[in-house]
Amino acid sequence: MYTILTQPSAAPVIQSLRNIGYKAQTAIADIVDNGIDAEATDIHITFKYDNGNGYIKIQDNGKGMTDKELQIAMTIGSKDPREERKQHELGRFGMGLKTGSFSLGQRLSVLTKIDGVISERCWDLEYVSTHNEWYLFKEIPSEVKWKMGTIDSDNGTIVFIDKLDRFCGYGTEKIIQLSSYYAKVARIRKFLEMVFQVKLDNGLNIYINDNFLDSWDPFLCEHPKTLEGETQIIKVNRKRVKITPYVLPHPSTFNETEYKIAGGIKGWRDQQGFYIYREGRLVNFGDWFGLFTKDSFSELVRIKIDFTNNADDDWKIDIKKSSVSIPEDAKENLKAIGKYYRQVSKEIMLYRAKPSRTQSKMKGSLHTWELANDEADSPYLLNRNHSILTNILKDIDEDMRRKFNLYLKLVELGSPNNLLHSSSLVKKEKQVQEVDEKIKYYIIELSKTLIDSNEIIILEEIVDAISLFPGFESVERTTIKNILEKDVLVNER
Repeated sequence: MYTILTQPSAAPVIQSLRNIGYKAQTAIADIVDNGIDAEATDIHITFKYDNGNGYIKIQDNGKGMTDKELQIAMTIGSKDPREERKQHELGRFGMGLKTGSFSLGQRLSVLTKIDGVISERCWDLEYVSTHNEWYLFKEIPSEVKWKMGTIDSDNGTIVFIDKLDRFCGYGTEKIIQLSSYYAKVARIRKFLEMVFQVKLDNGLNIYINDNFLDSWDPFLCEHPKTLEGETQIIKVNRKRVKITPYVLPHPSTFNETEYKIAGGIKGWRDQQGFYIYREGRLVNFGDWFGLFTKDSFSELVRIKIDFTNNADDDWKIDIKKSSVSIPEDAKENLKAIGKYYRQVSKEIMLYRAKPSRTQSKMKGSLHTWELANDEADSPYLLNRNHSILTNILKDIDEDMRRKFNLYLKLVELGSPNNLLHSSSLVKKEKQVQEVDEKIKYYIIELSKTLIDSNEIIILEEIVDAISLFPGFESVERTTIKNILEKDVLVNER
């Protein structure tokens, strides 16, 4: 059959590439990926305003490129996304350098050095559009080159983007104001601190206008009250996917500043959901992907999903590396995990009232729950000074007061928050345990109440009943039986 070779027109294609849908923050992150793939340890990002005639400069100390490698890197569509990626490589389509830069400005210049040998290239989209040809400059214009600076070491790369029409309104009547410009830079900073958190924690240094980026951990792993669920490994199309759920502390455990920081760039409610990591780099976050709807009870749940770049097709990673789709093979597992930890979050939000962190308890406080102390794992206690409770206790006799206080203690021991922070909910020992005197007292009182009410009078049934009570799960049956034989049943005979 006869074929006709057709070449796409440069002007319309180049303009289409500018409208893929990048946000400024995802475009910058995509360019930073190239520096990480080049094994850079230091990446400096500079934003220059200059009344809308400024630039964005991204310089790294990576291994640099040869002239041939640079030519390939600057060629549109030079890499087949179906090709197998190197291990840990962040690149996907081989388009991020170009499309990310084009979404910000009309001119992209790259200066690179490897083993002391310098190469350079420049795309000027105005020139391409005027001539409707894929003209790539082999040399960077002199008026640009002096702004770029030099690469002082033997290896490294500078990516320089100017004519920033999309970023700050260059060449238009809508040039962004200075305050808005740097507010935009601040948002980019927060985004990069989250997206590259794992990389930053593992030794990568990123700077914006010479200010070091601090990693932001969405899971608050260092907080003593964060609950980390069991990590699970599932297979999607025979590829391993690692899932680790987290339930963050109740908002009342933070001061105002801590609460705002922990809320992230979207805020507490919108940060809940799945966090998708590809090769340790965050590509999507704060989304339930249609498996659940967002609500205030679930805002403590953030579930980490991590996979390697060989799973890109399964998760439909897009060219911007900011959009994914949950594979059908993973939905059932993710829904089950999400459902469980959303319930944990709901129980914490419902049953954990705002605590009073003062040592002295305020008489007449309307809080129904209080922290026992200021320790990280402090249990919550019912407020025994609540006006309603004190009035009830005044109107009942001593025996009823004893039983009522026993019931309140069982409520405390069985509260969802205290159960979640219990040191052990699994019984491992077969021998008699050493038991706290308070726990021993409540076991004795509870058994007496069961006997007095004639609900249970057989020893083994009493042991079974108490061992299943919330708050006593960690006490071995042998221990409960030993206490009953010594301190209750013998005396009751």
